[in-house]
Amino acid sequence: MEVYRTPDAAFEQLPDFPWEPAYAQVGDPDGGTLRVAYVEAGPAGGPVALLLHGEPSWSFLYRHVVRVLTESGIRCVVPDLVGFGRSDKPVHQVDYSYARLVEWTRELVFDHLDLREVTLVGQDWGGLIGLRLVAEHPDRFSRVVATNTGLPTGDFDMPAVWWKFRRAVEKTEVLDIGRLVAAGCVRPMADEVRAAYDAPFPEERAKAGARAMPGLVPTRPDDPASEANRAAWQVLSACELPCLLPFSDGDPITGAMAPILRKLIPGTRGLRHPTIHNAGHFLQEDAGQELGRVVADFIRS
Repeated sequence: MEVYRTPDAAFEQLPDFPWEPAYAQVGDPDGGTLRVAYVEAGPAGGPVALLLHGEPSWSFLYRHVVRVLTESGIRCVVPDLVGFGRSDKPVHQVDYSYARLVEWTRELVFDHLDLREVTLVGQDWGGLIGLRLVAEHPDRFSRVVATNTGLPTGDFDMPAVWWKFRRAVEKTEVLDIGRLVAAGCVRPMADEVRAAYDAPFPEERAKAGARAMPGLVPTRPDDPASEANRAAWQVLSACELPCLLPFSDGDPITGAMAPILRKLIPGTRGLRHPTIHNAGHFLQEDAGQELGRVVADFIRS
């Protein structure tokens, strides 16, 4: 497997992101290993929050959330998915699959870090991966925060705006990562913040994961990931783990998923699911402190 590793120098100018990365090795299908990066912050003995980002961002997205959680005594573990951030980046799109993304994340958080009694915080692909982990390893989790995300099986069509996004990613000659993240926000983005989202991808070949991601979302009933996601839904539909759904008010991509999750997951019942106002798809960027307070209150409760 041919892999790109972003030079450390690319990450020297990151606003409001002082945490040093740690690294672990996970297996690749060819018998080798991939280096996966993650950030740990907060007291070692505090309750654990696993913060999973999505497409095309990286752990930098959670910087405001992490500050609030650590000030509340919560230990944060924030990985960079394979293909993103400081993690290794296979340079061929065929090297990415939904199953591999789940397995690489599982290997990091369970085999390497041995996380237990975890609060999942998953947005976008962080939910697609995280909800699978919850369904397949429910004994490792104590609660779930699913925000601007879902768990598609391909049995229902994706919204038109998502198809437009997918076609744009597939067809564009130069993939502008910072622009994609900024377009998923409703509040203005500073130039240095946009540059931080571009930082992991100084070369076009480093963006294979970002290009592959939309095509890995199940969009038909016989998609390679559909059966595993249906199996996950069977578990989640009987799961009593507390599940909070703080969706934003400005996400046309996942907004329709909130009532579906609320209807199908028993752990959502009896909870007040706050709406994060004046926030888009990347609500961690638009309203990270508010989301952090919501998550902290949920964990403390």
